[in-house]
Amino acid sequence: MNKLIGIALLLVLVAAVTAALSYDDASQTFTFLSSYNLENLLRRIGLFGVLSVAAAFVIVTGGIDLSIGAVVCVAGCLLPWLLVDVGLPAPIAMSAVLLVCALIGLWHGLLVVGLRLQPFVVTLCGLLLYRGLMRKFTGDRTMGLGEAGEGLRWLATGKIPLTADFGLPVPMCVLLLVGVATGILWQRTVAGRHLFALGRNEEAARFAGVRTGLLTMMSYVACSALAGLGGCLFVLDVNSAQASSFGNFYELYAIAGAVLGGVALRGGEGMVLGVVLGAALMQLLSNTINLLGDSNQLEFAVVGAVILFGAGFDEVVRRFFSAKGPAGSGR
Repeated sequence: MNKLIGIALLLVLVAAVTAALSYDDASQTFTFLSSYNLENLLRRIGLFGVLSVAAAFVIVTGGIDLSIGAVVCVAGCLLPWLLVDVGLPAPIAMSAVLLVCALIGLWHGLLVVGLRLQPFVVTLCGLLLYRGLMRKFTGDRTMGLGEAGEGLRWLATGKIPLTADFGLPVPMCVLLLVGVATGILWQRTVAGRHLFALGRNEEAARFAGVRTGLLTMMSYVACSALAGLGGCLFVLDVNSAQASSFGNFYELYAIAGAVLGGVALRGGEGMVLGVVLGAALMQLLSNTINLLGDSNQLEFAVVGAVILFGAGFDEVVRRFFSAKGPAGSGR
């Protein structure tokens, strides 16, 4: 809970400072508080927040998924192909894309559980493999949606009117739905409690009767399926995708959002609300850099610093509680 309060206060502080420094003398307005900027910020929080929840599913088990950006690329290239080239109806095309992405996650889980391969190796190879396959499949051409995606584009570009000049972007609503469903799964079900037990101590969980192998596989399935959902939203947002660049480094934003939101890299700890707040802070920092610096050159540096800070903080906390011992009286 302390982590949630801390990240929420930091979010408010950064937003307040950004708003104050974004005052434009010419128009006598705060650029940050404009309807256009806030709607765009919330849209990006929704899009990247889904990816952070995806990453969190694997991280809480003590694993990692570096292929999220490549899975986004797979979804971003397959959806236009199925809609435009194959001519499938929108619901069937999107369902097929999500199924393919879920199967990718199942493949990761089978390699990690069945062959005992390290998640880092499996998903790093997946990052290279899936993007390479998509580049070959598309011939590096731009996969455009054209008019075929008009029925679905509302999911990424639409908004729910709240006032005369401001609306809540639909991707933010999607993130809220994903967050609520994930929160219920993690906090209100036996499978969710077992998921965190697996992350804290896999051997102890196994001796306690937890089906650790099945849970590990399902966490990778959930991660890739949500990454596929995010990929669909991203391609619907920009209306096209190119395999060589679409989704590049998105796995870093996903992991950074989860870690910043309090999901421990060692596994076994995290809350969905924290993940959403972490993703929001990441996009707020990006927005701040663009507004105040007139450039996004520092964006990757910020992402790297966030991951490093989160890993360092997590390790300090782990050592502190290890030193205190289970009774909290010191050893």
